[in-house]
Amino acid sequence: MNRLAALRSPLSGSAELTAEFSVAGAGAICDPTGALYLPDLDLLVVSDLHLEKGAAFARRGQLLPPYDTLSTLRRLETVVTRYNPAIVVSLGDNFHDRVGSALMPPDFRAMIAAMARGREWIWINGNHDPDGTVDLPGRCADELRFGNLVFRHEPSLIDGRAEIAGHLHPSATVRRREKSVRRACFATDGARLLMPAFGVLTGGLDLRHRAFSGLFDQTALIAHLLGRDRIYSVRYANLMG
Repeated sequence: MNRLAALRSPLSGSAELTAEFSVAGAGAICDPTGALYLPDLDLLVVSDLHLEKGAAFARRGQLLPPYDTLSTLRRLETVVTRYNPAIVVSLGDNFHDRVGSALMPPDFRAMIAAMARGREWIWINGNHDPDGTVDLPGRCADELRFGNLVFRHEPSLIDGRAEIAGHLHPSATVRRREKSVRRACFATDGARLLMPAFGVLTGGLDLRHRAFSGLFDQTALIAHLLGRDRIYSVRYANLMG
């Protein structure tokens, strides 16, 4: 697989499968699944899995198709197999509510255990699941530091440089053939990176929303949009408002 991608026209069809860049000096590869691989650390990052979201809604009387956890875990299996990392970090909101991991069915637990076997697995606590996981492999933490990078769920305006975070589910919109196309995206200005949500039932917040105010140097900001099977890299100035 070619892991290099240049900045090209929005959704031109000429982009490579992945995009490679650096975050605070660390090499990074963003994958069309929404996972990030840091080759120097042999570390794979995903964010906002929101596992058992359908089950959480069902407990509150709102029925959703009950296939979200299986679909998300199968996608995670694919990317773990692709990169075979030594370390996996899941950046919070791993489960949609506080009891999701405790009530997770055994078959899904077995899938996670198989993926975690032989590697370090770290669950970052999120606002949906602040108490961590129950009876799953790996360890839980509020934040994690590897080398020059800090991994946390919510981005920090106070201590946020050299940061990889989730929570905001960034997305961006571009125009293609007189139609607007909206996609989840990685967002980075080279100093901070915000991850797209990895869970299949997660939405997105437009990168121009005020929630992103102050987080990026907009002159350097690039949205790496998730296509069906490739990444499309678009400068912030070229996004639709």
